[in-house]
Amino acid sequence: MSSTEISELQRTIGQLRQCVAALRGRYGDIPAVRRLVNDIERLDIDSSEFSGTPSTPVPRNPVEAEVVVVPDTPYDPSLWQGADDEGVGGYQR
Repeated sequence: MSSTEISELQRTIGQLRQCVAALRGRYGDIPAVRRLVNDIERLDIDSSEFSGTPSTPVPRNPVEAEVVVVPDTPYDPSLWQGADDEGVGGYQR
């Protein structure tokens, strides 16, 4: 594939990404929109194999781009006070 064809393919994928972003704005984060986003990401990854350069992933939205660190320390037992334990038959008062 020539560099012109690769550039055209990447430009078209960018246009598809904009169209799907508009669909997400109109219909929200429904399953059909999520599948389209996934398909476009796959196209982007596959097209990068033609140019030999790795694709840089584009975050779907700013929330997904953040990393949340969960500590290994035990939770405060007061968080579970009054909660039902489903496997034991519920909380008995």
